[in-house]
Amino acid sequence: MDAHVSPSRVAGRARAPPSKSYTHRAILAAGYGEGTTVTDPLDSADPRATGRAVEAFGGDVSWAEDASAVDVSGFGGRPGTPDNVVDCANSGTTMRLVTAAAGLADDLVVLTGDESLRSRPQGALLDAVTSLGGRAESTRRNGQAPLVVGDGMTGGTVAIPGDVSSQFVTALLMAGAVTDEGIEVELETELKSAPYVEITREVLADFGVDTERTETGFAVPGGQTYAADEYAVPGDFSSMSYLLAAGAVAAEDGEAVVVEGARPSAQGDSAIVDVLDRMGADIEWDEDAGEITVHQSSLSGVEVDVGDTPDLLPTIAVLGAVADGETRIVNAEHVRYKETDRVAAMAESLERMGASVTETQDSLTVHGGDSDLSGATVQGRGDHRLVMALAVAGLVADGETTVTGAEHVDVSFPDFFETMERLGAGVAVE
Repeated sequence: MDAHVSPSRVAGRARAPPSKSYTHRAILAAGYGEGTTVTDPLDSADPRATGRAVEAFGGDVSWAEDASAVDVSGFGGRPGTPDNVVDCANSGTTMRLVTAAAGLADDLVVLTGDESLRSRPQGALLDAVTSLGGRAESTRRNGQAPLVVGDGMTGGTVAIPGDVSSQFVTALLMAGAVTDEGIEVELETELKSAPYVEITREVLADFGVDTERTETGFAVPGGQTYAADEYAVPGDFSSMSYLLAAGAVAAEDGEAVVVEGARPSAQGDSAIVDVLDRMGADIEWDEDAGEITVHQSSLSGVEVDVGDTPDLLPTIAVLGAVADGETRIVNAEHVRYKETDRVAAMAESLERMGASVTETQDSLTVHGGDSDLSGATVQGRGDHRLVMALAVAGLVADGETTVTGAEHVDVSFPDFFETMERLGAGVAVE
C-alpha cells in the first residue's frame, strides 16, 4: 500500500494513540499476574503480538470490541510451555521481553518473527538468560531469531552491554521479579534509551513490583507478585512527534495543531517538545490539560543527542530538512538496529527528496540551508516510523510524495493517515 502526500496546510485538534511502550509492558505485566484490565491500550500489530505470547504461555487476552480495554488473565508468574512456536511478527519489543519470560519456563520455548525481526541482535540477552540459570540459544548460532529458550531461569547477577538495547534490561527486570533469587543487572557500557527502563520501572511499580537503581545498573528482588486490578495506558509521545512536526512545518497561517493526551510520564520521547522549542518553534505544553499547541514556525538547525530517544531520529531529520542551517543528530549508532537501519534509510530518502545530508556511523547531519524538498517516491522499508516521518516531509515538498509500505503505520499509529487527513493534509492511501 502506498501513501500519496500533496503539499498541504494543517490545523485543528488531534489525539495521538496510546503508548506502544506502555501497552507492551502492561499486557506482559498483567500476564505475569492473575488478572488485570488494561484500559486505553494501543490496539496495533505489536501489542497484539505481546498478547499472543501471553496466551501461548497459558494466559488469556481478550480485547474489547472497540479496543478501549483488554482483559488479561495471567499465567501466574511462571509461563507454561507453549503448544507451538511463538511468532513475534515484526515486534522487537515482544521478542526481547518474551525471551526473558520464556527463560522462566520449565521446558523449551521457540521464538521467531518476520525477516526483519530475525535480523535483529539478541545475543547479549541470550547470554544473560544462560548465565542466570536458563537456556537460550539462536538456532543459527548468530545471536538472532529463531531462538530456543527455557529451562527455568533462577536469577542472580549478570553483566550486559547497555549500548545495544535497553529492552534487554526491561526484559530481565520483568522476569527477575518472579525468579527465586531476583536479578541484578550490571551495565558494561553506557545505557542507551535509558528512559525506556524508567517506563518499565514505572509500570512495574503500578503492578506492585519493586525495582531499584544500583551504582552499576538495576536490580529487582525475587519472589514478588504482579497485581493490579486496572492499569491505564498514557498517550504516546513517539507518535505525537509526527503531529507536532506537521504543525511546526505546515500549520495554517494564524492557526495551530493541538495535540491532546500529552500528559507527563517517563517517556523519553517527550523530548520532542524541547527539540522543537530549541529549533525556534512556537510551541506550548499545558501539562495539566495534557495538550500541546504548535504553530507553523521558522526553524533553525540544532544538535540533538538521540542516545535516549532513538525513535525521534526520523522526525528530527525531517525537521532538519526544513530548518535553516545544520541539524546534527548524534549518538545514533543504535538507531541502525531498529526495524531497519533508520540512519541510512532517512539519509537515502531525504536525499531522494532533495535534501543535503551527511551520514557517519553514529550521526546524521541534515544541511537545511542546502535542502529544497521535492516530491519523490521513497521507501517505507517496512518501518512505521519512516513512513510517518516521510509523510510529514511530503507536506512541504514541491509536488507529490509517494511513501511505499504505508500499511506499516498499523504497528504504532493505525489511523495516522486518517488523522492527518482530518487536520487538512492532502493524503490518499491506496
